[in-house]
Amino acid sequence: MDSREARERRLKIRCWRRGTKEMDLILGGFFDRCGAALNDAQLAAFEEAIREDDDRLYRWVSGAEATPPRHEAIIAAIRADRGV
Repeated sequence: MDSREARERRLKIRCWRRGTKEMDLILGGFFDRCGAALNDAQLAAFEEAIREDDDRLYRWVSGAEATPPRHEAIIAAIRADRGV
């Protein structure tokens, strides 16, 4: 297994085993649909963003709170995938 494949497998597990069911569905679904298409920079941005706690991520994805500039691009991709 190459390093990209191993990285994607680890991220998929992290996405589907969050702390809240809502974020499992949002992040896991996004990664299932879009993870393989992310380039290395986008994958790194996604990996950094999911280090945040679920409550904060949910507020960013839902638009209830402004997303910090360092996470704007990847959160926008998640929102677009969700039709938000």
